[in-house]
Amino acid sequence: MQFKSVLAIATFSVCIMLSACNNEGSSAVTQNNQDQKLKLQPIVIQGALPIESERMASKLDQVSIETIGGWKFWKGTYHGYPMIISKTRMGMSNSAAATAIAIERYKPIAIINQGTSGGHDPKLNVYDIILGKYAANIGAFKTPSKAVGVGSNSLEWVEAFDVLPEDETDPEPIAIRKFEADSKLLAAAHRTQHLYQKGKVVEGTIGSADVWNNELDRIHFFYQNYGTSVEEMEAASVAQIASQFNVPFIGIRVVSNNITNGGKYDAGTGEACQDFVLEVAEQYMSEQLKD
Repeated sequence: MQFKSVLAIATFSVCIMLSACNNEGSSAVTQNNQDQKLKLQPIVIQGALPIESERMASKLDQVSIETIGGWKFWKGTYHGYPMIISKTRMGMSNSAAATAIAIERYKPIAIINQGTSGGHDPKLNVYDIILGKYAANIGAFKTPSKAVGVGSNSLEWVEAFDVLPEDETDPEPIAIRKFEADSKLLAAAHRTQHLYQKGKVVEGTIGSADVWNNELDRIHFFYQNYGTSVEEMEAASVAQIASQFNVPFIGIRVVSNNITNGGKYDAGTGEACQDFVLEVAEQYMSEQLKD
């Protein structure tokens, strides 16, 4: 009996030691994984307005806030990955400036521009999400020459003006300028789309301009000639700046309203898009650890 008791005690002690070793090993692996995450350059996620940015910022850990000029940046981590939330403010100039600042200051691994948008495609419903295979500038064009008093017709503004021509000596670079999304960011978004349950997730073209189009004929023109799925005021300018710095970029937009099919504005779409994009960012960052 005494031998059995000693044997039992010895066996129990060995189990405790093995368990302790396993726990130490597991903790070491976890710490190493966390260290590897923090070695990555941060990903920048942009939203123009508080309704398009503050929900993401509230989900970061270890947050610090930096204001540069008129632009606000939240720096922190999300599930251990370094992320920066940027409130760009509305419009092409604001978002371009915020992008240039973010690239120079934070050296991001990639940029995701996200937020709400108005539908151009009648098949899209409120809460559907567009993965921007392309971002197109729909606010740069050449109007026809007309005399005083003849009037103006936006449906005649059909010559797109390329603001980033390869030949800078061309005085009239007439072409539609589209910026293609980074393939790895687009793939990460597709691998995450099953998590989004509030609408469809589809590829498309995001149209950008400092214009709020409410003329259905003009919207149809962009849909037919530019292939636009939605319109907003930032993505193409962000894509333009990112392309000049060779920083991977994608635009992701939720349909907040769609006058082509009567879809009414829903403020909840802004939060839905932010939640989805955080998952896309995490997926992309996790894949960078494997590269």
